Amino acid sequence: MQQHDCSPLSDFVEYPAAEMLTRSQAFYDVVKRRHSIRSFSDRAVDKQVIENCLKAAGTAPSGANHQPWHFVAISSSEIKKQIREQAEFHERGFYEGRAGGEWLDALKDLGTDANKPYLEHAPWLIAIFSQKKGGITKVENEEDKKTNYYVHESVGIATGILITALHNAGLATLTHTPKPMSFLNKVCQRGDNERAYMLLIAGYPAHDATVPAHAQVKKSLEDITTFL
Repeated sequence: MQQHDCSPLSDFVEYPAAEMLTRSQAFYDVVKRRHSIRSFSDRAVDKQVIENCLKAAGTAPSGANHQPWHFVAISSSEIKKQIREQAEFHERGFYEGRAGGEWLDALKDLGTDANKPYLEHAPWLIAIFSQKKGGITKVENEEDKKTNYYVHESVGIATGILITALHNAGLATLTHTPKPMSFLNKVCQRGDNERAYMLLIAGYPAHDATVPAHAQVKKSLEDITTFL
């Protein structure tokens, strides 16, 4: 095996079998309370809470450990307004036919439409970008950046950890993917090396927030798992 720099695994914690079972059940009980909502309170959320959740997302595994993601955390009312205007413009085209009948039929039970008031109302928007090149070493010349690998998969894992971290902190979230999302590069001042991956809305739920019945139907363990 090729030699490489390494250090002993010193922070792994092993739990007794009974405690493992208890902890796994407890985590499931916590995470199954996570719901996507579309009605947010405008209550402020401490920036440090968002920072801690982003640091958690940054621990995600990635291809060659290149960490091909960048997060733009937005609390500016002006920028949120720009994002809402752009997103709703594209969403109107989506709902007026660009999506196609099958896709629109699939969305009916969720009650979604082109209006996205939460993009201004929620205290935080987090624009997630994937990076085609970069590696982990900063370089002055953009052309010298190394190719990133398994970018989509890596950013997806980091996004999942971020959503879970925000939920664990006591915040509600919504994933939003307006089509196309290229306007986010301009609004968030990101370069051609990056591609908008997702827009995540985070904050407290409004007092009248609801969860569509359709969204509460989850496949059973038997439906999503095969043990061999």
